[in-house]
Amino acid sequence: MKIKNETKVGILAAFAIALLIIGYNFLKGNSIFTSETTLYARYTQVDGLAVSKPVLINGFQVGRVDHLELKSDGSIIATLKIKDEYQIPENTLARLESTDLLGGKAIVMVLGNSKVMAKDGYTLNANVEKSLMESVQPVQKKAEMIITKMDSILTSVNSILNPNFQKNVDKSFTSIAATLGSLEATSKKVDALVGSESSKLSGILSNVEAITVNFKNNGAKIDAILTNLNTVTDKAAALNFKQTIDNANKAVADLQVMVNELKAGKGTLGQLLNDTKMYDNLTNAAKNLDNLMIDLKANPKRYVHFSVFGGGNKTDK
Repeated sequence: MKIKNETKVGILAAFAIALLIIGYNFLKGNSIFTSETTLYARYTQVDGLAVSKPVLINGFQVGRVDHLELKSDGSIIATLKIKDEYQIPENTLARLESTDLLGGKAIVMVLGNSKVMAKDGYTLNANVEKSLMESVQPVQKKAEMIITKMDSILTSVNSILNPNFQKNVDKSFTSIAATLGSLEATSKKVDALVGSESSKLSGILSNVEAITVNFKNNGAKIDAILTNLNTVTDKAAALNFKQTIDNANKAVADLQVMVNELKAGKGTLGQLLNDTKMYDNLTNAAKNLDNLMIDLKANPKRYVHFSVFGGGNKTDK
């Protein structure tokens, strides 16, 4: 039986279309001849994640990212296609991780320990791990700080290697050497002085040792002398204090006798304090003396008579 050309063209076209569909899905990572489980994961950001990115478990691909959808709250729902031959526990974590330094992302499954497996349409727990560049940023900042410090250290080293600084350092070392030489000469002089005066020092030390031995041998006598001296001073202090108290008591007694006599009107001062007649007489005398002084100032000729030429006395009338 002869096949017509039209039939051959149709069969070839159908085969080409089927091959094209299979190739397209293969390039997208879609599984054509095997069934898949659809799972979901919600992320706050999906930088570097795209459709057909792999879903990995310990580096082994078990599925792919089929679709990404932006929700009204700003979150992104990732649709994951997992091969049915792989069972995913419900408490599995779908972590978004970097796969290269260029920012490419993949979803890495951290399998949970639940005995209940995720069914078709289940939403897994998800989180986003820092990218490699984000992880390197703290190290980069520290490296920049270290480079800055190294730059300042190199600047300091350059200043130290400056010829003027080296000259100053050489002068300093020269001065230190001269100072050490002076100290050495001084120490030699001290050694010579100690050597020449060693006999005198030995004699002084011998005398000091003899004095200390005498103190040690006569310690009991010295203690007795000090005890007697303390006793004498205590007695003298006690006697002086007693005499002072007796004198004070006697003075107070004499003062009391005088006060009693004054109150009794004895003596001139007592009469003056207690006799009103004497007070009145003194008052009258003072008043008369005051009148006399006034009259004396007013009429001095009545009381004083003198003549320039020695004439006789005249009496005022």
